Amino acid sequence: MAKHTIALLPGDGIGPEITAPTVALLHQMGDFAFEEHPFGGVSIDAHGAALTPAVEAACRRADAVLLAAVGGPKWDTTDPSRPRPEQGLLELRKALGLYANLRPVRPLRALYDASPLKREIIDGTDLLVVRELTGGLYFGKRGRDGDTAYDTMVYSVPEIERIVRTAFRAAKSRVTSVDKANVLESSRLWREVVVRVHREEFPHIELEHVLVDNAAMQLVSNPRHFEVIVTENMFGDILSDEAAMLTGSIGLLPSASMGGDGPGLFEPVHGSAPDIAGQGIANPLAMFLSAALLLRHGLAMETEAAAVESAVDRALADGLRTGDLGGSATTDEATRAVLNNL
Repeated sequence: MAKHTIALLPGDGIGPEITAPTVALLHQMGDFAFEEHPFGGVSIDAHGAALTPAVEAACRRADAVLLAAVGGPKWDTTDPSRPRPEQGLLELRKALGLYANLRPVRPLRALYDASPLKREIIDGTDLLVVRELTGGLYFGKRGRDGDTAYDTMVYSVPEIERIVRTAFRAAKSRVTSVDKANVLESSRLWREVVVRVHREEFPHIELEHVLVDNAAMQLVSNPRHFEVIVTENMFGDILSDEAAMLTGSIGLLPSASMGGDGPGLFEPVHGSAPDIAGQGIANPLAMFLSAALLLRHGLAMETEAAAVESAVDRALADGLRTGDLGGSATTDEATRAVLNNL
């Protein structure tokens, strides 16, 4: 069997600290070749751009891309002419055609007490947020005209069709389409396309439409109601981070960005946490679970993916708690706890 090549983008802040143990974990799962590249703020410092053409080409050649985190106060700016680390992520998603972001949310029983919500509210929650990733406000025409700034939300029928199909294929019984069709014209088109794709291709799946503000409320009042949520880019960005807190820590949530025939991009939901960088206390579990999604969705290695997820579950059930989970385990201690359960 050919060796799989994984492009590693450790990025900024705690990124390198959670990348190294994830490489160690993956070495136990199979025979991989790892190619590490600068990305985000460190790339801006070295090359003046968050994503260079050479790194983009390397990612295209890889079988999968594993990203840790980007950003930090050092690169924060409101000057539109200066590069930001997050621009590299948007550019890479666009370059690889990654139009679907998958964020599974499943609170673990061992961590129910870490959630800000009551145990009886989150018990049994198992949902997937499917976020459109390459359209909407983040990619529309933008600019400034005197003392006015503008951002444009644009969606085409084909863009909506492909993300909606991704959601229906992932669902067993119900898809919740989230929009703002009572106000936005782009949302009215979104709803029209969702209705047609459902009627013509997936009539066996239940479909419901929920306005984004109502969806935000239901996520914290009745999260068990949701199975698959599909929505546009900005709404998905906000709702998926809200849903992440059902688990008690954003440090536990992985994500997968998928698209066409090229490699997928796998990354934890959390940021670069510059306030704890270099202290050896970063929680590596979301990065481990992102590696599990890489194995499952990127390389079709389901058994290995399930083994990683099981090892994380067992380590937490045995009492592993990093600082964000109310404990004191270091990154090294969390890594050993998971590896011991593989």
